[in-house]
Amino acid sequence: MKIHEYQAKELFAEAGVPIPAGQLARTAEEAEAAAKQLGRFPVAVKAQIHAGGRGKGGGVKLAESPEEAASAAREILGMQLVTHQTGPQGQTVKKLLVEQGLDIAQELYLSIIPDRKTARVAIMASTAGGVDIEQVAEATPEKIVTVLVDPLLGIQAYHCRRLAFGLNLPAESRKEFMGLVGNLYRFFLAKDCSLVEINPLVLTADNHVLALDAKVTFDANGLFRHQELLDYRDLDEEDPLEVEASKYGLNYIKMDGNVGNMVNGAGLAMATMDIIKRAGAEPANFLDVGGGASAEMVENGFRIILGDPNVKGILINIFGGILRCDVLAKGVVAAAKSVGLNVPVVVRMEGTNVEEGRRILAESSLDLRTAKDLKDAASEVARMVAG
Repeated sequence: MKIHEYQAKELFAEAGVPIPAGQLARTAEEAEAAAKQLGRFPVAVKAQIHAGGRGKGGGVKLAESPEEAASAAREILGMQLVTHQTGPQGQTVKKLLVEQGLDIAQELYLSIIPDRKTARVAIMASTAGGVDIEQVAEATPEKIVTVLVDPLLGIQAYHCRRLAFGLNLPAESRKEFMGLVGNLYRFFLAKDCSLVEINPLVLTADNHVLALDAKVTFDANGLFRHQELLDYRDLDEEDPLEVEASKYGLNYIKMDGNVGNMVNGAGLAMATMDIIKRAGAEPANFLDVGGGASAEMVENGFRIILGDPNVKGILINIFGGILRCDVLAKGVVAAAKSVGLNVPVVVRMEGTNVEEGRRILAESSLDLRTAKDLKDAASEVARMVAG
């Protein structure tokens, strides 16, 4: 689950990570009042959406007075902000963060992510702050300093020292920086985060370090331990079909293609999308209905897939184990009749009671075509959507 910058900074402040003074604003009048209260100029008026690159897209402006802050707010609020992370459709700006300006001496980069290769927590830092870390890794990888922390032992002083010296921080800033890193690491673990990123982390002219930006993503599988974090969810920032799927316990991610997928198992779903692309078509979604899917879940899955107007055909790829093939077939037939299916469907199934399942589909009088294997299914659905 992603959250906004202003929300991440609220949590940072509670965790002992220093941030600039700032206030949330939803109108130009609120932005003007916030700038007056901050009282130090310039102030930054920053769009709040779940995407990076906001400044490049015109979503961050500096203001030298409360009146300029109000004018900047009017320009940003309501705009369809397009960044490299939103896609061409962009995202509507409905909230702003008005934040005090800082006398910045240097921009740095700091992030924490799980490293699955080593079963450690990776803390990455770089002197190339304010730049996409992917660009830094490709062009100047020597500028990235990485330390790996064993979560069973926890973060140690030498981890923080290695980062501080790797960034070549002045002596006056090292202690403060090391405290920030330790607090950020403990926050990462305590809140079950999958990503914490500060880009840029700034070093001020008086040698203080502050999180000028804040990006936090929580592992959805750990949210049951953090009910208080659910209030931070902003449904306006999520795809409506993905929100709808979450209500039924379906793992759905919308994509840009025209072949809808319904699969039981995340790995099988990814393999199915790969094979669709290999057949010359493009997947419209990732949809994992799970191993114990019911007829109701299949129906809801159909409804969500068909909610995407780009879908011209559907591929169902099911391995019948816990979910028997005959039960799946009955659910598919019932769901197809219920939702008024208007696109062709190719079904590839294997496993328990597969012949009975194929018989049910064949006798349904619906446009439900069975395939002998996954390659055949992908080729068939690709041919149909092309035609």
